[in-house]
Amino acid sequence: MTVYHFVGIKGSGMSALAQVLHDMNLQVQGSDYEKKFFTQVALEKAGIKILPFNEENIQPDMTIVAGNAFPDTHPEIVRAMELGLPVIRYHRFLGDFLKNFVSVAVTGAHGKTSTTGLLAHVMGGAKPTSYLIGDGTGKGIKDAEYFVFEACEYRRHFLSYYPDYAIMTNIDFDHPDYFANVEDVCQAFQEMALQVNKGIIACGDDEHLQSIQAKVPVIFYGFAEENDFQARNVTVSEKGTTFEVHVRNTLYDTFTIPTFGKHNVLNALAVIALCQYENLDTETVKAELLTFGGVKRRFSEKEAGGQIIIDDYAHHPTEIEATVDSARQKYPDREIIAVFQPHTYSRTQAFLAEFAESLNLADKVYLCEIFGSAREHQGKLSIEDLQGKIPGAELLSEENTDLLKKHEHSVILFMGAGDIQKFQSAYEKLLEV
Repeated sequence: MTVYHFVGIKGSGMSALAQVLHDMNLQVQGSDYEKKFFTQVALEKAGIKILPFNEENIQPDMTIVAGNAFPDTHPEIVRAMELGLPVIRYHRFLGDFLKNFVSVAVTGAHGKTSTTGLLAHVMGGAKPTSYLIGDGTGKGIKDAEYFVFEACEYRRHFLSYYPDYAIMTNIDFDHPDYFANVEDVCQAFQEMALQVNKGIIACGDDEHLQSIQAKVPVIFYGFAEENDFQARNVTVSEKGTTFEVHVRNTLYDTFTIPTFGKHNVLNALAVIALCQYENLDTETVKAELLTFGGVKRRFSEKEAGGQIIIDDYAHHPTEIEATVDSARQKYPDREIIAVFQPHTYSRTQAFLAEFAESLNLADKVYLCEIFGSAREHQGKLSIEDLQGKIPGAELLSEENTDLLKKHEHSVILFMGAGDIQKFQSAYEKLLEV
């Protein structure tokens, strides 16, 4: 029995994969920085050992799964190579692992995590389904027939996968530190499309996806008439969103989801299309859609001091717009306050005007210092550059979150992909006092 040792186990994909292997009764452990990450909670719950980085962690008879954020010069990886152990990069390992199931890759610039979570939940109600979600959640189900997983386009990592199906939610320019432009992103998705074995479910409302070429059937979904699966007659109530699904202009059925916003209807439509294509029971699909509780850090809500506090991973202008839209639809009578922490200097620089435009959709904006990634720690611009483009925007620090108190009965959106949670925790502690 080999021990699977994960270098960088707190990474969102890594922690999810570790949980999947652990559920399959394989021996799993891992190492990472000692800083607390939200992904480690599930690992600790499962009893998976997390060690601080140290080359002594590496022992003979181990198989090393290496996180993509760590170079070959990392002391643990160097040690593993010296011992002649197999060192497999996360995306390569996952690519081989998929071959044991009917696999569904969920990819796209936005909506991957929410759609993967929804698909895993709905399919799991109909057939045994294992899954790996980019919010750090993974589950290996006994005798699973399906494997649903999030496939990221960053650094073209998803080209390690040859799935049976792919859901493609949209194409957008999101990683300016890697992709040259949107054409470069399209090229990557096009390469991915040619690696799919059974069928592609793509959002036909996305102009870039309309031109995707594949060797397998491409099923389009969306609001526009020309889609194979079309959502019509969308209505919103306190319970959520209800819509009809027409398959090639014939009414298929009516579905309700407990979420709000056009993007959530599109995500559900992708799931409905795939389940219909795989002949899964429609009544089960309807019931499961209704009970989906959401994924971590995607419109995660709580009430505190008369305010609604929402934690969301939105870190791109398109995502901010979708999050504000959801909040407006769900809470039409409340003031919407955006608290935003930009993630990476390169992304902030590339989308400065677009960030300002999407944040301006909120009633009031507070900005936190830019969060540099592991790949870059400073840039030429500062948070004041963004502040200057948003009328009335104020800066927020961990020490002065009490500025938010004056917005009584409002909805406060804490958005970002860095450590925005520390601002939210500071504010919640303040409210408890």
